[in-house]
Amino acid sequence: MKTYILQSLRLTAVLLVLLCVIYPLIVSFAGGFSKGKGGGEKITKNGKVVGYALLGQSFTKPEYFWGRASAVGYNAAGSAGSNKGPSNPDYLKQVSDRIDTLLKYNPTIKKADIPADMVTASGSGLDPNISEQGAIIQIKRIAVYRKVDEKKVAELVVENTQKPLFGLFGPSSVNVLKLNLALDGLKK
Repeated sequence: MKTYILQSLRLTAVLLVLLCVIYPLIVSFAGGFSKGKGGGEKITKNGKVVGYALLGQSFTKPEYFWGRASAVGYNAAGSAGSNKGPSNPDYLKQVSDRIDTLLKYNPTIKKADIPADMVTASGSGLDPNISEQGAIIQIKRIAVYRKVDEKKVAELVVENTQKPLFGLFGPSSVNVLKLNLALDGLKK
């Protein structure tokens, strides 16, 4: 019995040092080589930080591209999904309300044209990207509200579309914050 307790204590001490000291130091060191030096890729405008590339933000004005819905109000401290299943009446009502809002502000699109990511929240509630189709269905609305040529807005979408990794993994996506900042820089 005494042998097992000593082995357990030694193993616990080794794992504590390994997992609580060495591993975090390695991750921290590796993070120093990433964009933002491990603090996240900051997006700036006129020298001021306006957001982070990997954190979604709420855009509700009709002259901006809207991002994916968030179950946590884009609160990074409380990252989570809604945990409501597809048969939950509250969830179905939320999705229906989001569809109605999209159709109200984008009267030229059909319900069938709305991609799922525009009416459902992501698992983290912080998704900064929308699908390419999610951006495309908003082009006409933004062109009308900003009184700019629709083709200019469409070009911005194409310029800001991130293709799948190696052309294979994942869908094409658009970072909403970066796209909206490019939109603000657009001349009429």
